[in-house]
Amino acid sequence: MAFVAVLWIVHFIGLSTNLNLEYYGVFPREWSGIKGIFFSPLIHGSFEHLISNSIPLIVLMTILGYFYKKVAIPVFVIIYLLTGLAVWLFARRSIHIGASGVVYGLVSFVFWSGIFRRNLRSIVLALIVTILYSGYFAGVLPTKEGISWESHLFGALAGLMVAFLVKGIVEDDDKKENPWEGEEDEPQNYLLPRDVFEKTKAERYAEEQFKRNQETIWKSGGWNSDNT
Repeated sequence: MAFVAVLWIVHFIGLSTNLNLEYYGVFPREWSGIKGIFFSPLIHGSFEHLISNSIPLIVLMTILGYFYKKVAIPVFVIIYLLTGLAVWLFARRSIHIGASGVVYGLVSFVFWSGIFRRNLRSIVLALIVTILYSGYFAGVLPTKEGISWESHLFGALAGLMVAFLVKGIVEDDDKKENPWEGEEDEPQNYLLPRDVFEKTKAERYAEEQFKRNQETIWKSGGWNSDNT
């Protein structure tokens, strides 16, 4: 919410002062345009442009901050800067403004985190983002004039890269705990063995046969030191 508030404040400052904020956008391969790496996501050309980025930013940054607490800040910063840098290096020579590259980066990060992490929560989040923002996939192609599709593309690639880099950082809520820990010394009767879903039918049959053989040996009095 704080970041989105900054976007709106900047937009109102531009309207009230008649400043040409596009001067702070990314202009590829010009030293004067490199400042846009830091400032271009804060600048929007219209209220429609601003609103279209504000809503997904709130949703995606909430997901990032709530479900990926350990990596939220570095992920956001890297996507923010890497997208702008890639646009400055490789995009067509035009002024690029708006936070849509960051939006695409966050969508990509949440989606690919579900692919790389493979835990239930990250997969569900990936599916939610896919359903909500499936229409964004076409945005990485040069289908409309006046749209910085390069920002979309490089943002998506930045999100993919960051998701891969931090996939090994496990959140506290994702750590698996042993539900039987501390119960070894508490004999209890269970309807089914606690490892009922961990062994195959053949393995259980072999265990039962082994137990029966032991019982037979005990009953026949044939158990001695040579049988150990």
